[in-house]
Formats: sequence, C-alpha cells, structure tokens
Amino acid sequence: MRKVFEEELKNLHYQFSQMGLMVSESIYKSVKAFTSHDKELAKSIILNDPVINELQVKVERKSIELIALQQPVSSDLRRIITVMKACADLERMGDHAVNIAKATIRGKGNKRNYAIEQNLADMADDVKILVEKVLTAYVELDIAAAKDIAAQDNTIDEMAFKIHAETVDEMKKDPELVLGATNYILVAGNLERISDYVTNICEWIVYLETGTITELNTHNTLDDPIL
Repeated sequence: MRKVFEEELKNLHYQFSQMGLMVSESIYKSVKAFTSHDKELAKSIILNDPVINELQVKVERKSIELIALQQPVSSDLRRIITVMKACADLERMGDHAVNIAKATIRGKGNKRNYAIEQNLADMADDVKILVEKVLTAYVELDIAAAKDIAAQDNTIDEMAFKIHAETVDEMKKDPELVLGATNYILVAGNLERISDYVTNICEWIVYLETGTITELNTHNTLDDPIL
C-alpha cells in the first residue's frame, strides 16, 4: 500500500515538472510573439492555455483524492500541499503569458519602440531563467537555491520599474507611441508578476523541507510549523 502511495506522489511531482516546462515555454513564446508582432504564435499560446489549466485541475483532484483516501502523515501531507500550491502558481504564470499574447494581438500595427522591446525581451529571458531554476530547485529540493532565486525577484522588479519609466518618457516625446506603449507597461507588469509567483514556489520548497512558511523577500517567518 505504501509503495502505491509513493508512486502516486512521484507521479504528482512529475506532472508538476511537465506543467512547469509548458508554462516556461509559454512565457518565452509570449514575449517572442510580442516583440516580433507574431499574431499566429500569440494565438497558439492562448489555445494551449486550457491544456495547462486542465493539468492543474488533474493534479488538484488527485491531491485531494490522496488526502481523503490515504490519510497521509504530516511529511507526506506537506508534499501533497506543496505540489497543489505550486501548481496553482504555475497556472497563474500561464495566465500572465496569455495576457502578453493577447497584448500582441491587440497591439498589432501600433508604432513600435525597438529599444524598449529589447529591454522587454531581456527581462523575459531573465524571468524564464528564474522559472527554469525554480523547477530544478523543486525537483532537487534545494532550499539554498530556492532562497537565492527568490532574492533575484528584486532585480526583476527593478527592470519592470525601469521599463515603465522609459515608456512614460518615450510617450511624452512621441504621442504616436502612446497606444502601443501602454502594452509595453502591461507586458512588463505581467513579467514582474510571473517572477512573484516564482518566489511563491521558492517559499513552498522551503515549506516542503521544513514545515515552516517563510516569506523569503521580507524574511518574515512564522514561528510555528504548520505540519
């Protein structure tokens, strides 16, 4: 019976990894579509989003089933809670990738600023790397890596702020840029939110190992473990 339970847990973590790879690819493609004004690529991201959503639902249903039928001990329950919460964060990342894809379709034909678009592409590369790193940290249960990844969220915040400021300045100089430039701010904001969800997953990695919820960016740790 225990062997079957362990296999089911292992499958949950595998599904999380697969979902993470899909989300990471969506993030990369969404910004690529935006900066190249590739409407068809943007549509493919939107069409693939239900697949990501369905995988998240499957993981959640299986997790609830394991809790209800297996009555896991505290350490196993932490593993189940972690995969449920982390999958929910991945699903939200996918939603933000869809938002970027929709901005591509909405902004087709608007006047462009290639310097800002390059900054967005650079920001997207950094965010994608963080997503890939957090997936690895999750699989390897690497708390040190999780804390380091979470600390890099501040850099992403700074990039988003810089792009926002640059965009506002350019809109003041060139009124024809206003319509398209609002999408630059939207894309930067969505990338910043994706980075926030990466931090959330880092916190769940720490929780999985320690049973303590830790807000990594504020160093605010609850005194009592949940489980």
